[in-house]
Amino acid sequence: MGINAAEVEAVAAKTARLGAFVAVPLAQRYGPFATRARELLAVGRFGPLSHIYVRINRPGPARYQAWDCAWMLDPAEAGGGCLRNLGSHGMDMFLHLTGEEAQVTGAQLSRRAHEFPVEDYASVMLRSASGILGTVEVGNGFPRNGTDGEWKIAGRDAILTMKDGVLKLSTAEGDETFPGSDVTAPYFLTVRDALDHWRRGAPPPISVHDCARAVRLIDQAYERAGGLS
Repeated sequence: MGINAAEVEAVAAKTARLGAFVAVPLAQRYGPFATRARELLAVGRFGPLSHIYVRINRPGPARYQAWDCAWMLDPAEAGGGCLRNLGSHGMDMFLHLTGEEAQVTGAQLSRRAHEFPVEDYASVMLRSASGILGTVEVGNGFPRNGTDGEWKIAGRDAILTMKDGVLKLSTAEGDETFPGSDVTAPYFLTVRDALDHWRRGAPPPISVHDCARAVRLIDQAYERAGGLS
């Protein structure tokens, strides 16, 4: 949608001006972790929130070459590496669950693993308007088709995590476990829901404006980290 916030905001402005339908597949909102977290937040199960953690480490950059998408490894065309590509899901999850605006307080990038011009690992620290902390880690470092991933939301009274396909709620009374999913599973639900909204003339469930909020944080992270190198 854009290689920086200015480009995405231009799309958002045009969308608003034309009244166009523009949906964005920020699919992790449809996953079991986000769904359960929102349910627990709605009933105050966590108490005051402390922090949110997201890790999405996907396969290496060779997949882009195999898909005839080598442009993904050119920062001029892609706007960055794993942070630009995968970071939107982590940033959006933080915004989605806190319901607040946020700022990047620290960031670091690395391209040591694969030595391409774009980063293959990034770690970003966030802080919401009310002081909820966030850490988003993204990478292209998993050694096969799959994901090294983890999701966590923690408060005074409970911690909800998803890791290795297991969703777990920890409280003073003990642990409860529920079925989880892998990182790619929610995409089918996302596309179906967007099409259903379009067919009935409803606004998009996740809009370009939501995307722009996440991309602003990605831009802040690159600035904090001092660029792509």
